[in-house]
Amino acid sequence: MPEKEATARIKINKLLEAAGWRFFPEGSAPANIRLEPSVTIKSNDLAALGDNCLTLREILEKVFGLIPRFKSRDELLKKEFAKFVADFKPEEAEAIPAIKTFFKAYVTSVQVRHIIESKDFTVLATHPMFSTRDFKAVPQKYRALVPEYIKDCVCLNQFAA
Repeated sequence: MPEKEATARIKINKLLEAAGWRFFPEGSAPANIRLEPSVTIKSNDLAALGDNCLTLREILEKVFGLIPRFKSRDELLKKEFAKFVADFKPEEAEAIPAIKTFFKAYVTSVQVRHIIESKDFTVLATHPMFSTRDFKAVPQKYRALVPEYIKDCVCLNQFAA
């Protein structure tokens, strides 16, 4: 769907909502507008999405059938790591798998983030997801760069379990 059409639909829907039309039932008042005749969105459907940083564009693409599904955590992680590699272009090609393992562990594990931020690296000796050996395989430069990049550029909520 062209972007202008989507923008126009959003504006129209906002005007209708301001005029008292409803997307969702409120109390005893039923919903009285729909995005498409064949599409019904319930407030529970939106709540089920949680705070996983879906963009309005992704939601609309899914609603209008332009994408079959939302991306999985692994697909999102792969995309975020590809952005990191594109931005920083690690010269040590043999270190990329180690950097990727660190990136994944830091993004997906609150425990690993806490260990790295508190610099309590001895805990990694017994950590099941990311070990001391994994950490030592990451070049020194990236041990600080990966956490900074993730804090600044990655929405961690989309990876929450």
